[in-house]
Amino acid sequence: QVQLVESGGGLVQAGGSLRLSCAVSGRTISTSTMGWFRQAPGKEREFVAAISWGGPTDYLDSVKGRFTISRDNAKNTAYLQMNSLKPEDTAIYYCTWRRGGCLRVRPEDYIDWGQGTQVTVSS
Repeated sequence: QVQLVESGGGLVQAGGSLRLSCAVSGRTISTSTMGWFRQAPGKEREFVAAISWGGPTDYLDSVKGRFTISRDNAKNTAYLQMNSLKPEDTAIYYCTWRRGGCLRVRPEDYIDWGQGTQVTVSS
C-alpha cells in the first residue's frame, strides 16, 4: 500500500509563507499525478493543486499566483509552496496521488491519502 506523510504545516500570520512536504513510500511518484487538497471545518474537501508526472500543473483559482506545486522524483516527495497566505487558507492540507498523467480535481479520482497537516493563518 502507498503511504503518504505530510509535514510543514503550522501557524503563520497573514502574508506569510509555508512549504508543505509529502513523502511517499510504496510507489514511485515519477509515474504518478500528485495532488494537494484541503478541508476547513464544516466544509467539504477541496482541490488545491495537482502536478502530472509529465510536468503540467493545475490550481484552484483562489491560490493561483500564490501557491506552487512541485515534485522531487529522486526524493519521492511532493511539495506545496504557499506564499501570501490568507486567513481563508486555514485548513487541514492533504496529499494524495493517482495513476497516470491526467490532472483531476475530484477527491474520488485519487487513491491514497496522507493524514493531513494543519495550516492556520492568523489575521
